[in-house]
Amino acid sequence: MLDLLIHNCHVLLFDEQNQPTIARNQDIAISNHLITSITPSSPVEHQDASQIINAHGQLAIPGLINCHAHVPMVLFRGLAEDMSVDRWFNEIIWPVESNLNEEDVYWGMLLGLVEMIEAGVTTVADHYFFMDQAAKAVSQAGTRAALGWAIFASQGEDALRNSERFVEAWQGAADGRITTWLAPHAPYTCDDDYLRATVKLAQQLGVGIHIHASEDKQQVDSSLQKRGITPIQVLENTGILEQQTLIAHGTGILPQDVELLTKYASHVGVAHCPKTYMKLGVGLTPIQSLRKAGVAIGLGTDGAASNNTMDIWESLRLMALTQKQQAGNPEVMTIGEALDIAFRGSAATVGLRGQIGELRPGALADLVLLDLSGAHQQPLHNIPANLIYSTRASDVQTVIVNGKPIMLGRKLLTLDKAEVIRQVNKTMDRLAQRIPGRKIQDYNP
Repeated sequence: MLDLLIHNCHVLLFDEQNQPTIARNQDIAISNHLITSITPSSPVEHQDASQIINAHGQLAIPGLINCHAHVPMVLFRGLAEDMSVDRWFNEIIWPVESNLNEEDVYWGMLLGLVEMIEAGVTTVADHYFFMDQAAKAVSQAGTRAALGWAIFASQGEDALRNSERFVEAWQGAADGRITTWLAPHAPYTCDDDYLRATVKLAQQLGVGIHIHASEDKQQVDSSLQKRGITPIQVLENTGILEQQTLIAHGTGILPQDVELLTKYASHVGVAHCPKTYMKLGVGLTPIQSLRKAGVAIGLGTDGAASNNTMDIWESLRLMALTQKQQAGNPEVMTIGEALDIAFRGSAATVGLRGQIGELRPGALADLVLLDLSGAHQQPLHNIPANLIYSTRASDVQTVIVNGKPIMLGRKLLTLDKAEVIRQVNKTMDRLAQRIPGRKIQDYNP
């Protein structure tokens, strides 16, 4: 008997040329967390499954993947607007983050997970603090996550030991839905010796490294002036790039960095968060040159303090549009390329290549059902194009992770949204306080 059957849906697939295709009127069979078959629909009364979801022509797509986020920063949504990067960090974000406690991170993580589930995001790579609480929230929500506890060199050896404890406690937890990473913040907040110590620990634990690097041109110029090398070269010199590495942002990546990264393309990915870059005026990741070099590109939101939402549909649409605008060429960032980044590229970026990001027998059963009946979707001349340019988070009807529904017909099955919002609102005033002289770090790249 099957664990779950999704009956009579259309399915987003990719052909041998990596082009998106739509298989119509299909049944998706799921057992033991995996997709076991995708076949033309047969009468539902002939099926033998513990649970059957009648999709009625909805579109099944792989679950969306958020490759770089600071999910509990939803707690600070709207507090730091119309500011330069240095003011954003030094005047608002790092001061207010000094107010956080473990319970705040738990409820903030739950609020972000509610928002992402409702938008069809099934996996997030999160880089934040008090990550035991984030892992607890992910376990409760039923989603998938790659979690790293953000650390600074100023925290010393104790932070590394705590990261080790976190990895040992949570790696493979929640039926395998949680993977763990080490998360040194950035080359400008972690000196070379600290980065080398992180590499040594990552090798010992068998995990990857999730780090901010070359976030903007200012950081690259500063690194070149002070050290004569770029932040990406720092990652190579300290051994970071020898591991599975997730580089956040990279809008300052230079041509020589792209050439360097070619050597590590099999296990290095870059998370692209275009809404944050546009809000902060810091440029865009050189996606085209990185992809030509074989480096995986994935979509992210960054935190809601700079993005304002956790909506990957926004990131997908902005990526496609800004690449065309930047190139002055409407023929770049084709529909097929954009969807490949959103799904398979994002899966590779979070270290789960071939396991998520595609619907095929043997892949993990992380998928989303979309309602395409809205006026903004009609007429359905080109469904793959609609996914990029027309689809809204509210079109997401059902979300399944590891073969288990966590939202069905827009109803959350694992989380109490009203209670999460109530708990978060209780802490608004305390979390927004800025106490003179108190912040978690100085931004001085």
